[in-house]
Amino acid sequence: MGSQPFVKFKNLGRMAFTQAYQMQKEVARTLLEEVACHSQDMVSGNTVLLVEHDPVYTVGIRSKQYSAEVEERLRKLQADFVRTNRGGLVTFHGPGQLVAYPILYLGSFFKDKSMRSYVHSLEQMIIDFCTRFQLEAKTTEHTGVWIGDNKIAAIGVHGSRYVTTHGIAINCNTDLSWFDHIVPCGIKDKGVTSLSRELGRVVTINEAYPILVTAFERQFKCTAVGEIKCS
Repeated sequence: MGSQPFVKFKNLGRMAFTQAYQMQKEVARTLLEEVACHSQDMVSGNTVLLVEHDPVYTVGIRSKQYSAEVEERLRKLQADFVRTNRGGLVTFHGPGQLVAYPILYLGSFFKDKSMRSYVHSLEQMIIDFCTRFQLEAKTTEHTGVWIGDNKIAAIGVHGSRYVTTHGIAINCNTDLSWFDHIVPCGIKDKGVTSLSRELGRVVTINEAYPILVTAFERQFKCTAVGEIKCS
């Protein structure tokens, strides 16, 4: 790895999960083709998609434990339900939640091209992000990033030939009652929280966007380019 890599940030605004999922696949396919053709660490297609989803429950690769009855029950809440290839169990995405999908070639950022190194960097980036709001966040033996016993950010990723998809979800001013209908990420006896709840004021996605981009630049030692203005 030589000079700092460039990462394209694309703000998708409000979008259904299935549409953003398809975009992830297309960007990842293009990046995989670039890596295969050039066989080099510094590639031009590293991208982060920023999005706010319509209400949706998603499950990861262990989705078989979620029956058709569970899916029907959640859909009756006027939310979509999507099975994906990410790690992790069930979670919720929806309005007021900042979702970031880094589609990255790991060789651009880590000598060992390790998913473990990547997930650790995501965790540290979110902790840094929370610090900018004067919040003390931490990691635990469970996935995600926590404030006390409450999860403020979920992490669920997938890797194929050193290219990542899926990513992180940070609760800004999310309606947390959506989480009452599931066991988020399969972790019992723990809660969820948001920036707004912790700070006692409304924290919008528009406020959080630039802080997340800056935290990403610091942690991944990259330069953000592209359209990152708020919708």
